[in-house]
Amino acid sequence: MLTSEERQIYRRHLQLPEIGEEGQLRLKNARVLVVGAGGLGCPVLQYLAAAGVGTLGIVDADKVEASNLQRQILYGPADLGQLKAEAASRAVRRINPLVHTEVHTCRATLGNVRALVENYDVVVDGSDNFPTRYLLNDACVSLGKPLVSGAIYKFEGQVSVFNFRGGPTYRCLFPQPPAADEAPNCDATGVLGVLPGLVGTAQATEALKVVLGIGQVLSGRLWMLDVLTFQTRFLNFARRPDHAPINLDTANPADYADYCGAGVNAVSVRELQEMLASEHPPFLLDVREPDEYAAGHIFGATLLPLSSLEKGVAAVPRHHPVVVYCRSGSRSARAIEQLQTKFGFSNLLNLDGGILAWEEQAVDA
Repeated sequence: MLTSEERQIYRRHLQLPEIGEEGQLRLKNARVLVVGAGGLGCPVLQYLAAAGVGTLGIVDADKVEASNLQRQILYGPADLGQLKAEAASRAVRRINPLVHTEVHTCRATLGNVRALVENYDVVVDGSDNFPTRYLLNDACVSLGKPLVSGAIYKFEGQVSVFNFRGGPTYRCLFPQPPAADEAPNCDATGVLGVLPGLVGTAQATEALKVVLGIGQVLSGRLWMLDVLTFQTRFLNFARRPDHAPINLDTANPADYADYCGAGVNAVSVRELQEMLASEHPPFLLDVREPDEYAAGHIFGATLLPLSSLEKGVAAVPRHHPVVVYCRSGSRSARAIEQLQTKFGFSNLLNLDGGILAWEEQAVDA
């Protein structure tokens, strides 16, 4: 039963015949996993908490950066340097102390995705990379969980619900990942600050509809929004058994490698540390933007932003090992592909996980 306090807080829900006390109890008993506490995850968490979803799982390994504040509305200057999942959990408790949060300060990987997903009723994907999107899809199909997916790029956003009651999956709509030069990257291209608020709110709406069993869920339909014109349109799609998900029990971690870095040789944080301690350390190339470099970089690294790569290619040695890194490994993979394809480099390695992995794993980093 709802308490008197809950009846006061959720009064406007209780007045809706489509929800009422039975629906609010469903929300109270629901467990929703939100993967990514960034631009999309912030409004999702905010509205699901306010709506009274009983348990919210938060998955994110990143820390709050100054560049996040333009769109990640749960955070403020006081949160800089804090783990997003923990800061988001505190914000959720301020919004609604009746909601329980479960904090997972990690990335979703093949090794942990089953344990993350299996304990929740609905999964909301607020990630910003294709490996995670395909991984969550395959996990949700394997475990029979609906997946509320959202994506943003510059001024455009899209939302759909996959694997809902046996409906189409992410791979039915996007059977193959994009080529490296087609994969959007908000770190490099930017995004209108309000856009993830609109898209994340739509995701929260779909998650509530799934839990409550009301309305027409965006299953088999992709909702697309262009905020410059505010035109919206729908793309209908059907389940395609020929585009089946990868079986988690037989999958290889390489199945979910960064698709932007296909054909790129990688080096781990531990391997890089060993290389740096050797007699002939590698040349370190940071391809992030100057403000990111100024905020923190690996000692001795040379800055050459991806956007200026071709102009500065002469500064990159050709006959000495070069380790390229960015924030998480995506832009550096693109830089390596560009250097290999256009300029014939064959001595490049990508730091797996970028500087985020370095900060987490490096000894005395």
